[in-house]
Amino acid sequence: MKPSFWLLRGLKFVLFAALFVTLAAYVTMSLWNWLVPELFHGPFISIWQALGLLGLTRILFGGWGRGGRAGWARHRRQWKQKMESRLGHLTPEEREKFRQKMEGACAGPAWMRRKSTEDPHSSTV
Repeated sequence: MKPSFWLLRGLKFVLFAALFVTLAAYVTMSLWNWLVPELFHGPFISIWQALGLLGLTRILFGGWGRGGRAGWARHRRQWKQKMESRLGHLTPEEREKFRQKMEGACAGPAWMRRKSTEDPHSSTV
C-alpha cells in the first residue's frame, strides 16, 4: 500500500482521538459546571481544567479500557499457571512442606485461617 494511505489513516486516527478527548472534556466541564456550583458551592471550571481533571482521574483510578479488572484477571491467571508449573515438579512431601511454610508465612489472624483436621489449634464445636 502507498505511504500516503498510511499517512491519511494516521491523520484520521489523530483527528478522531482529539475529537473524542475534546468531547469528553466538554461533557466533564458541562456536568461539573451544572452540578458542583449548585450542590457544593464550588467553582466553575474551564475546558482545560476539565481536561486536567480527566487526566488526573485516569492517573489515579485507571480506566478508558486496557487493563482494569480484565488486566488483573489476566495477571492472576498467569501467576496461577506459573505457580502450578513450579509446584508440579515437587514431590508430595515437598508440596506439603511448601504449603505449611506458606501457611505460616501468610497466615492472618486465627479466625481467618482454614480449619484442618491436623490443626491442634482449631476448635470443633
